[in-house]
Amino acid sequence: MIDDRSTDPEECDCAPSERERRVLWPDLKTVTRRSALAIGILGVAAAGVVAAPRIPAAFAADYPSWDDVQRAKRSESAKSAEVSKIETLIANLKAAAAAAQQKAELAGDAYFQAQQDFLDAARRADDLQDQADKQAKKADEAADKAGQVAAQLYRNGGDNASLELFLSGSAKGADDLLARLGTMDKLLDANQTVYAEAVAARDSAQSLSDQAKSQREERDRLQKIAEQKMIEAQNAAQAAQAAVETQDAHLEDLEAQLAALHDKTSKTVTDYKKGVEARRKAEEARKKREAEARRRAAAAAAAAAAKNHSSGGGSSSGGGGGGGGGGGGSGWVRPNHGWQSSGYGRRSVQCTSGYCSSSFHEGVDLADSCSSNIYAAHSGTVVYAGYNGGYGYYVKINHGGGIATGYGHIRQGGIFVGYGQHVSAGQVIASEGNTGNSFGCHLHFEVYVNGRTVNPAPFMAARGISV
Repeated sequence: MIDDRSTDPEECDCAPSERERRVLWPDLKTVTRRSALAIGILGVAAAGVVAAPRIPAAFAADYPSWDDVQRAKRSESAKSAEVSKIETLIANLKAAAAAAQQKAELAGDAYFQAQQDFLDAARRADDLQDQADKQAKKADEAADKAGQVAAQLYRNGGDNASLELFLSGSAKGADDLLARLGTMDKLLDANQTVYAEAVAARDSAQSLSDQAKSQREERDRLQKIAEQKMIEAQNAAQAAQAAVETQDAHLEDLEAQLAALHDKTSKTVTDYKKGVEARRKAEEARKKREAEARRRAAAAAAAAAAKNHSSGGGSSSGGGGGGGGGGGGSGWVRPNHGWQSSGYGRRSVQCTSGYCSSSFHEGVDLADSCSSNIYAAHSGTVVYAGYNGGYGYYVKINHGGGIATGYGHIRQGGIFVGYGQHVSAGQVIASEGNTGNSFGCHLHFEVYVNGRTVNPAPFMAARGISV
């Protein structure tokens, strides 16, 4: 569980405040407006645009037309040259798409690791500060106990001079009190153990406080790295998507043209061209049907959430209703229909032949069926959509006010929203999968407050939603 400090952007001590960010990272002001969305350990308001993905040189090729293919069939030499050209174009397209996707995966892995490093460092800083606070309290209690011993010694005939020394002046804290106690030989003889414990606790508190300060500095350094890695990963994801779209736009034509050039039957180039167009129209119709189904699901979710809002809200842990689980009148909805298969927090590590799970679970797992709908838990702007290491394919939404949600293990090809897109509560944003470090189809659902994950269960419960 995250304590109450994590909900106040200025007082949580879990991430830098806006003022601290400006002091720590003044160079962020050079980033443009659009990448403020991607700088999403999300309470960050920086300026700037994520650079548009560069199209590899292979994509700028001069693609042959069907008329070129028809003319090339008139002579063997022209046909041979056209075949060679098309084969090279196909190879280049596939290689460029594969290279872009590999780069996106590497960038996603780096982002995932940087984010985990930041979150681990933030928890260590919290743990050290908690220990320091406990030791400081122990030092105060020990000093109070020593004072009581001094009073008892006086009542039992102690040295008036020693007690006067002890009581003189105005003690500002445990350190002043202990300094005076250190001058009282009779007290030290009578209760050396109490004094030693107080001094040890004071020294330990100071040491732990120093370590906590150092760890917070490390946390802030790692947060800056994580933010940069997120931007780089999003750029790589966009470049990979552009490469795949370019490949898809040309590959079927090129392969059909190549087949037409190799074909020695009576089938004409026109027939090949018609076949490509027919398949393209069928694919466009399929995509339109899927988009319409998602639109209807989002509309139904929004209507259910509005109905719940007008009737006073309520929560649901099962299916049906806005966003997969009902709306609570707060504008929040359940992100899918699944049952909670794993909770938030520390857990035992599980391993397969390929990887091990983390020892701290940053969200809750909601297990529905493979390819089932994933809904935006609240309205906001998509600040990440792409591959993210152990989370597999992943979407992150900035809801404003330092709050964000993350959705992991999305099936490959199952992200239905794009970077910078505004989404509504209950909108279908993706479909459930088993990508990344996953042991089966489920949604890994996260809630971020000021850059730090918090337990989604109480967070959503406070908004009328059970997860």
